[in-house]
Amino acid sequence: MKTTDVPRYTPDWLELREGADAAARSPELLEALRPRLSGPPLVIHDLGCGTGSMGRWLAPRLSGPQLWILHDRDPDLLDRAAVRMPRAATDGSRITIATARGDLSRLTASTLDGASLVTASALLDVLTPEEVDGIAAACAEAECPALLALSVVGRVELTPADPMDAEITEAFNAHQRRGGLVGPDAMAVASEAFARHGATVRTHASPWVLGAEHSALTAEWLRGWVGAAVEHRPELGAHAEAYLRRRLAMAAAGALRVVVHHHDLLALPAPRTLGAAA
Repeated sequence: MKTTDVPRYTPDWLELREGADAAARSPELLEALRPRLSGPPLVIHDLGCGTGSMGRWLAPRLSGPQLWILHDRDPDLLDRAAVRMPRAATDGSRITIATARGDLSRLTASTLDGASLVTASALLDVLTPEEVDGIAAACAEAECPALLALSVVGRVELTPADPMDAEITEAFNAHQRRGGLVGPDAMAVASEAFARHGATVRTHASPWVLGAEHSALTAEWLRGWVGAAVEHRPELGAHAEAYLRRRLAMAAAGALRVVVHHHDLLALPAPRTLGAAA
């Protein structure tokens, strides 16, 4: 399955999740990354940028002039992202924006020539192993770090619990692996791929923690989560519909707490040896 076949994310969904994404991303990995950033200017490629939430989170946390190259196959999302990107770094330095429309399966080291960093958010789990390896290979050849945030890991916690929680989770995870996608195996697949290409890999938990104040996001997540489970296992049918109604009512009443587990990944390329640089 190519990335061109992955369903498009709606801007409304991306907007709704942005606050939870920002709260979840790992500042620890960002601090580990800082010493390995090359510039100025920093040249940052944001893969599958969507509406640009990764850039809005990261750019103001970095110093010095920055060039952000936003990649997505959806021209409308690219336009939205470019317009809403910050224009100043944390020290007031200028941020410049460029866009690149295309299929991420064609990413190569030449695309990343001169790059300081590759970023992505909620991307790895909707790729195939071959596409993940392609990103790792391109980063390795370009000697470019990668900060890849918010990959699902197949675990959710709903409080209070319901007897159907585990069955819905299992069906959803199977749906995420449809067509050979890595789905909840993204962290294992990506960690192995980057390590195979010589990078040092670190991961860090980045869960959504959704309480009463996140009722709109929780409700939309529930609809998508249960809907994907039923798409994979239609026999869940009426039981899943009743489950969804119960859960939506609890979310609306502020009586449901949901933890959706994700992990962030930082891959630092092996430094060049003197022999390799000669």
